[in-house]
Amino acid sequence: MNREKISFSPEREKNSEALEEAGNERREQLRENLEKAGETHENIDEARHEALEQATSKEKSADKEEQHLVSPAERRRNGPISNHEREASFKTTMDEVQNQMSGPSRIFSKVIHNKVIEKASDITASTIARPNAMLSGSIFAFALTLGLYVTARNMGYPLSGFETIGAFALGWIMGIVYDFLKVMVTGRR
Repeated sequence: MNREKISFSPEREKNSEALEEAGNERREQLRENLEKAGETHENIDEARHEALEQATSKEKSADKEEQHLVSPAERRRNGPISNHEREASFKTTMDEVQNQMSGPSRIFSKVIHNKVIEKASDITASTIARPNAMLSGSIFAFALTLGLYVTARNMGYPLSGFETIGAFALGWIMGIVYDFLKVMVTGRR
């Protein structure tokens, strides 16, 4: 083997010196990275230990929460649901549903589900706006108004407009009386 002697020009010597300096700098960076990796290895162990501690504490708290959460079957065995539980459940459900609504719908929902308005609505529904009363009122309003209109048209009399309201009121009263008698006879609503 013939080894030829390679002669370097001054430019090549400068390039090789620059490469050697860059290599030394890179070696130093790698050495620093290895030292940091050793430190991060210790940090990783600490982080893993902390994560395990947090996980066990969360498991313990989840076990406590599970003890508080009771299945519906167990609740029935334990007795009726209290008013406080019912109100808490209602409030939770309303908050979840209202959070999914648009702004105007949310405001409207909060207004109509106000305790005072709900109570007034329940009283109205159980007294004035009974289904049988409303149905009989509408049927009477339709039938009597139709009959009066046909009769007045054939005889040439004008209608005042009160006929429909009066017929509805008469039918509504008859519906309320029917509901009252039904409750008195059967004892059920």
